Amino acid sequence: MLKNEEELVITIDAKGMYYKELNKMIKDGIGAGEKKFFIENVNGQYYLGDGIQGDDIIITINGVPGNDLGVFMDGPTIIVNNDAQDNIGNTMNAGKIVIKGNAGDVVGYGMRGGRIYIAGDAGYRIGIHMKGYIEQIPVIIIGGKVGSFFGEYMAGGIMILLGLNISDEIAGDYFGVGMHGGVIYLKKKIDFSKYSKEVEFSEADDNDMVVLKKYLLEYANDLNLHYDEIISGVFYKISPSSARPYAHLYAS
Repeated sequence: MLKNEEELVITIDAKGMYYKELNKMIKDGIGAGEKKFFIENVNGQYYLGDGIQGDDIIITINGVPGNDLGVFMDGPTIIVNNDAQDNIGNTMNAGKIVIKGNAGDVVGYGMRGGRIYIAGDAGYRIGIHMKGYIEQIPVIIIGGKVGSFFGEYMAGGIMILLGLNISDEIAGDYFGVGMHGGVIYLKKKIDFSKYSKEVEFSEADDNDMVVLKKYLLEYANDLNLHYDEIISGVFYKISPSSARPYAHLYAS
């Protein structure tokens, strides 16, 4: 572990390091009052940033972190200068995770707050059981395309799927299945006949654009993208048609 006194950044070389040791070094540093960490040579270590708290903590990662990046995180910012694996932001409460490459499956499972910004594609079951907590609004923005079960059982929050530089379908099957809260925005139209009958499709209105502009400006700044190009054109809105999509399956 090295400390750059001028920039007050803790640098950790994670090459060959066991994930428990790496996580302990980060948490020990936070416990000692350190705020900024640069972790290089990351290669699949699990649970980076798990359960950590503090709005002023920033962790920058070079390499590909393993599953459950930022699980239960409550406030910090994690920046990954590459791809990341599955379960990013699992039950995350607050903070921000920025992925400058692609992400794996089950991003934002049960997410209660905070933002997850992904430059590229993401896998299956993104935003499953995503909710909100009191006044917290979780947000996931994906620049590319996603697999099946996008927004499955979504109960709250905001997801934005941009499909930038994608010429074919931007989402897999079972889009929004079981969705009963929150909202999904799309930059491109989808073949709506393929997706869940439990959601409704409409054009984003002026109120929706206020929300989109707020988050997409931060997204563009964090990922060094052109905001004007992202926000231009028509956006589409997916919202649940019922707060209890499976009520007919239960005995009264």
